[in-house]
Amino acid sequence: MTYPAHLSYTKEHEWISVEGSTATVGITKYAIEQLGDVVHIDLPKMGASFKAGDTFGTIESTKTVSDLFMPVAGVVTHVNAELANAPELIADDPHAKYWLCKVTVSTAVTGLMSATEYEKYIAEDANH
Repeated sequence: MTYPAHLSYTKEHEWISVEGSTATVGITKYAIEQLGDVVHIDLPKMGASFKAGDTFGTIESTKTVSDLFMPVAGVVTHVNAELANAPELIADDPHAKYWLCKVTVSTAVTGLMSATEYEKYIAEDANH
């Protein structure tokens, strides 16, 4: 799978897209494939403040529950309400339509991987 080049990625399999002071945060297709059928997503509350690396929610599949980690410090301004009612939709388009939340960024975005670096990272992960 090729990952969108305009996104940045974390080792915990979240992605982020920053436009001005607004960051859109989601979870990668690789993570969805590893989880299996998604049955519930717990998203943050509007106005919640997070530091980079903080847990901001969970995603539950038929196999497991996994934490979601915020890739950047900021305050939540939007959540993808569609996923609250139909979490399984995330598998259809996790890198665009089915983002998780939007945040107003309060610090510089650093320490993330490019699409090429992420693809290499998951290839190495799959070989272990």
